[in-house]
Amino acid sequence: MMKIAVTGKGGVGKSTLAAVLAHLARKDGKTVLGVDSDPDANLAFALGIPEEQRRGIIPISQQRELIEERVGAKLKQFGQIFKLNPHVSDVADRFGCKFQGINLLVFGAIESGGSGCACPENTFLRNLLSHIVLQRDEFVIVDMEAGIEHLGRGTASGVDVMVVVVEPTLQSVGTAASIVRLAQQIQVRNVCFVGNKIGSEADQAYLHEHLDAQKVIGFIPYSDRIRQADRDGVPLMEHMDEELLRVFEAIYKSLKMVNG
Repeated sequence: MMKIAVTGKGGVGKSTLAAVLAHLARKDGKTVLGVDSDPDANLAFALGIPEEQRRGIIPISQQRELIEERVGAKLKQFGQIFKLNPHVSDVADRFGCKFQGINLLVFGAIESGGSGCACPENTFLRNLLSHIVLQRDEFVIVDMEAGIEHLGRGTASGVDVMVVVVEPTLQSVGTAASIVRLAQQIQVRNVCFVGNKIGSEADQAYLHEHLDAQKVIGFIPYSDRIRQADRDGVPLMEHMDEELLRVFEAIYKSLKMVNG
């Protein structure tokens, strides 16, 4: 099964793309596991999970008893010895949020210790993501933060493709370049780009000029339907017209081709 990581500058629409790809994969008959590893945690909203159900989601990073049991150490205490390879194989099935045939796992933010800390919480999340990417036999789509925080070198070997969502702005293009450098350092096999919020041919030309044009697999137009779906908290899959649906279906098809 395919493993996809979606990343990009905050606000570019990566959660929207990840959610639609998850729905398309489910429609395609895949068993789908979505992972929200962005501290902003927007994937549940983008998937269209109702507010009442979203309120019941407890991020894994806040599952204190679970983490302490598995790592063998108390949280928020310094100088402890804890397990570097805790048992995580049951976490997705036990703690995932099920919606329309998609299983969603929300990682949440680490509240202290620094973004790259070797704390029990971060160690647990890194091992969990590694297990999901390397060992789960599902269509996995990971909504990453721009810094691809939890994606270590070993885990990266299991990612089939990293999708960088880019707006036609200098700042977004700059973030994309930084992500590509990080991806190269941890040996991600395939990196491609999706342009979002495209308002004109000039926007497309701008991204082709500033990115590796051969790795641009699609352009998502600026759309009132996307904005309205975000506003109303409904799945974009149920809110888009046929023209917009064809755009996302073409991106999904291109990703399957990238994977061979």
